[in-house]
Amino acid sequence: MEKSILSHLNEAQRKAVEATDGPVMVIAGAGSGKTRVLTYRVAHMLQNGVDPFNILALTFTNKAAREMRERIISLVNDQQAKDVWMGTFHSIFARILRVEGQLIGYPPNYTIYDTDDSKSLIRNVVKDLQLDPKLYAPNIVLNRISSAKSSLISAGDYNRNADLLAQDKQSARPFLGQIYSTYQEKLFRSSAMDFDDLLFNMNVLLRDFPDVLFKYQKKFRYILVDEFQDTNYAQYLITKKLAADNENICVVGDDAQSIYAFRGANIQNILNLKHDYPELRVFKLEQNYRSTQNIVNAANSVIEKNKNQIQKDVWTSNTSGEKIAILKASTDSEEGFLVADAIFKAKMNDHIKNSDVAILYRTNAQSRTMEEALRKQNIPYRIYGGLS
Repeated sequence: MEKSILSHLNEAQRKAVEATDGPVMVIAGAGSGKTRVLTYRVAHMLQNGVDPFNILALTFTNKAAREMRERIISLVNDQQAKDVWMGTFHSIFARILRVEGQLIGYPPNYTIYDTDDSKSLIRNVVKDLQLDPKLYAPNIVLNRISSAKSSLISAGDYNRNADLLAQDKQSARPFLGQIYSTYQEKLFRSSAMDFDDLLFNMNVLLRDFPDVLFKYQKKFRYILVDEFQDTNYAQYLITKKLAADNENICVVGDDAQSIYAFRGANIQNILNLKHDYPELRVFKLEQNYRSTQNIVNAANSVIEKNKNQIQKDVWTSNTSGEKIAILKASTDSEEGFLVADAIFKAKMNDHIKNSDVAILYRTNAQSRTMEEALRKQNIPYRIYGGLS
């Protein structure tokens, strides 16, 4: 069974899977089989006698966790796979806080506020403080609070930080600190945490209660972290503390795919990992199975200009494929027209389906011109990750 599992991997993937002890970083270029390495690594450990309850696998989405678990079940014993501690940072830490939260004043049945709940509470706080609801819009306030919590800055620390208060004053929102304090007090009185509290309070537990830290260090002898380039300071510090005893930590990611700085992701977490673990072993997955040669070459030519990066040589044995077309438009309306027209012609000439096409844009505001152009061509569409 073991040989048959490893035979499904290329040489670089196999080496990364077999290196189970000590700190490991797997640099996985786009389309290189990152998820395969993570799942086979867990399966490999299970087949070599590691207790599933001693494995912690952290992902960024529930979908990724589900897919990993399903793949592991297909490789090993069903019950073993189910006993692995696998899930998103938030779901795993919420689970631990149900058990340990009483130490910091939360009951086991505490409530988790989603984004809408948090915004509603912020509206109430702004109203109670008699502040301008337009100036202190829920989105703006929640982003500021979230950024502070991701950097492990409590409401008290925030209001003692002269630089943060000066920034708020400069942006004409001098009462953000007061809103943060009141918001946090109301959450606590309601026995509730928002999403960022799950990370913040997990850090508090590990920082202030050595027995809790020791307990989970002994429990999680093997730690795997997916998409490590997208971790923020809070997530980085939690994984570092949990892995401090055994140092059997495997992080998988790609510095070239770090796109979440706007929500607190810190690319230095992956670039500087060698400083945290001098004995770190690095494995690079450089074969792209997904893209054509033209796409891989174009991506490499852009990425090579990054000043700080982990050097890698991404390649593919796939065909050259079609050349990449670049359309230059003088206005956003013209850009929308060119995109919609290209889709219309592809539908007429190549008989493609609407579901074969995706339009990516940097900000939600840019969808409007695209939507208008698609409607003029009678092309149906669906918005993902926003409201239409």
